[in-house]
Amino acid sequence: MRKKIVAGNWKMNKNLAETEALLSDLKTKLGKTEAEIIVAPTFTNLYNVTEALRQADIKVAAQNMHQAENGAYTGEISADMLKSIGVEIVILGHSERRAYFGETDALLADKVNTALKHNMMVIFCFGEELQDRKSDNHFSVVENQLKNGIFHIDASAWKNVILAYEPVWAIGTGETASPDQAQEMHAFIRATIAKAYNDTIANEVAILYGGSVKPNNAEEIFAKPDVDGGLIGGASLDAESFAAIAKAI
Repeated sequence: MRKKIVAGNWKMNKNLAETEALLSDLKTKLGKTEAEIIVAPTFTNLYNVTEALRQADIKVAAQNMHQAENGAYTGEISADMLKSIGVEIVILGHSERRAYFGETDALLADKVNTALKHNMMVIFCFGEELQDRKSDNHFSVVENQLKNGIFHIDASAWKNVILAYEPVWAIGTGETASPDQAQEMHAFIRATIAKAYNDTIANEVAILYGGSVKPNNAEEIFAKPDVDGGLIGGASLDAESFAAIAKAI
């Protein structure tokens, strides 16, 4: 049975005091849920959050990492640095990294390789922009992002991969793909993996939906058979909203 996951990407939000307050509130409100919970604070707060959650049933992810092991890369963070403070999960390929920082499929393939080499869990993000969907090109865009960014990995490495489908046109816009649109794409993703690898991998990998999930639409989206949870942005910055989404699994 596939794992159900709700991950909160806090992006460039919350200083240390605000992060600690959010964590405290979240631990109070979360209660019991069927989902595995992951939070991804900013780099400066990763160590504090990891320490604060050692006894909690919440995992911690980094929002990004560099592909090199070390070197003259001012301002960057390596896999070894993340592992040294207890961070075992990293988000790679988020649409904002692709759009604002020019991250290509080839670069992301290198990052995936480095993360997997360090036995990290990768949340690999991908998805089409509005013009791709309007031109009915969304399936080929998603297929190419998968093929170029992650389909080079060995079949045995898929146990360390979580996929996150992000329709870019539905991130931070208030727009959301309908539950049927989300299911259609998630089913296509599984079929694409099955064709490239096998049915077992396709049926076992968790595929999260990442496009403006809110408490009022989470249950309907998560009820779809190929949607295994969500990568949550803005709504994860409010403990009550994030907890409500997690309980919608």
